[in-house]
Amino acid sequence: MFRSSLLYPGRNGRSFLATTPNRWDWALLPLVLVVLALAAYGAMQMARPFVLGQPTPISLDPAVLPYYLLRTILRMFSALGAALLFTFAFAVVATRWKSAEKIMVPLLDVLQSVPILGFQAIAIAPFIALFPGNLLGVECAAVFAIFTSQAWNMAFSLYQSMKTIPPELAEAARVFRLSPWQRFWRLELPYALPALLWNMMMSMSGGWFFLVAAEAISVAGQDIKLPGIGAYIAVAIEQKNGGAIAWAIAAMFAGILLYDQLFFRPLLAWADKFRFEESQGDYAQQSWVLDWGRRSVWIRALTDRMWAALARTLGWFGTPEPVDAAPRVSRFTLSARAIDGIVLALALLGAWRFILFIHAEVGWGEALRVVGLGCITLVRVMLLIGLASLVWVPVAVWIGLRPRYAQAVQALAQFLAAFPVNLMFPIVVYALVHLRLNPNIWLSPLMVFGTQWYILFNVVAGASTLPNELRLAADNLGLTGWLKWKRVYLPAVFPSFVTGAITASGGSWNASIVAEYVTWGKTSLVADGLGSYIKQMTDAGDFHRIALGIGVMCVFVMVLNRFFWRRLYLLAEDRSR
Repeated sequence: MFRSSLLYPGRNGRSFLATTPNRWDWALLPLVLVVLALAAYGAMQMARPFVLGQPTPISLDPAVLPYYLLRTILRMFSALGAALLFTFAFAVVATRWKSAEKIMVPLLDVLQSVPILGFQAIAIAPFIALFPGNLLGVECAAVFAIFTSQAWNMAFSLYQSMKTIPPELAEAARVFRLSPWQRFWRLELPYALPALLWNMMMSMSGGWFFLVAAEAISVAGQDIKLPGIGAYIAVAIEQKNGGAIAWAIAAMFAGILLYDQLFFRPLLAWADKFRFEESQGDYAQQSWVLDWGRRSVWIRALTDRMWAALARTLGWFGTPEPVDAAPRVSRFTLSARAIDGIVLALALLGAWRFILFIHAEVGWGEALRVVGLGCITLVRVMLLIGLASLVWVPVAVWIGLRPRYAQAVQALAQFLAAFPVNLMFPIVVYALVHLRLNPNIWLSPLMVFGTQWYILFNVVAGASTLPNELRLAADNLGLTGWLKWKRVYLPAVFPSFVTGAITASGGSWNASIVAEYVTWGKTSLVADGLGSYIKQMTDAGDFHRIALGIGVMCVFVMVLNRFFWRRLYLLAEDRSR
């Protein structure tokens, strides 16, 4: 059973303004005021007047990095909030209705495989038109681009957790006749919260990984660079300024450490009470911010009233009255068949239009060539995901079973996951040119450099929620070595591994556009593959071949997910029951 409920009423109902502050209140007050003031200042700067074509100079002076860091973090947290709302909606709908699941899960696979530049090209013009003469339109486009690098991973995580809830908890929810609304807040979200938080951290790091593309925007022949770390890195790369890149790396690390201590570390320590176990673990997550907040009179009174207000929302939607089961089953069967028919018709229509496009615009010879390039990238993706799994699954299980070490490596892991692959181009180009290495082999690791961390973070989350009594039972039975891994650890983290591997696979397809075509100054290194094809066609402005490349990539991702990852998902569901 969970050691606590997500929502509970306040203990006293007193206003926090009517309480006498203690020393912890005075210690937290400056911190809260500074955070609010910086957020307000940054938000004001995001709504300044702007005219398309107006130059947006970016300074490489290290003194402006704190301001750029503030603007970047505000964009990333805005995108994270939108991604969290999307995650809740997607997971609830996909797990409640089987017919919707058949559409939404493959659609999410496709969205995950579409490059971030594709989303940005679609969104930038509408957002600018929505806020004419204001920088807010470009800011919204950047936030949307970052959102597309965060949302899919979080949605997959919550969906997988809700699909693999232990049967005894699901049965308890049915016995207590929880409504769908109550079931989500009382059972599903608390059970999924530890894994969701780790994936939120990974999503923030994913936002850093694609930050250069999000903050350095090209539209209508104009280059728009928003003040931020991503634009700073883009200008440093253009000018081949190694010192500025070093300052950008230091600012990134400072920013990650800052929001790790003030945001993610308190949330992880708070969510530790939602672990699915009867006994207390040997070591719990710690956070100095959370400890201060618990000792603060004002914070405790304020949170008591907030939880009491949230608890009252559990009565908004009551449990529906039971109805005759036979007509309901027949109507559901009819509806499901209708949905299946619509999905099949849309799939056939899309396939037919794609065939006509190939025949009329690019030709079958070009299409077969692109399919061959897709096969090359497929081999790279699967090989790299396999190698990353062999390395990071044991490491992640070891970290997840030791919360003390998990906290120590948490910020470092976020920094490594956030490290933009663009910053490695100088080293990669120098090494490959001077050592005369084959780009088809040695550019491949760049594809998984930023996506392998999805496996690490998800497996750490899965291992950290392993019930302590299960570990004690394994020790009492004398399980050691490979037998313990085979019977206890690997089955326990398997659902989390599948989630991480799926998102790592989709991210690797996306990253292939950057990794298979590397440029530093006037030197370019190209590896054969679908990613380099899309990049070259983008540089050439060949829209038809860009569409062909993205379309073939989506087909590869859908087929791979349908016949490989989906089977692993079903196996993970069976193992969890």
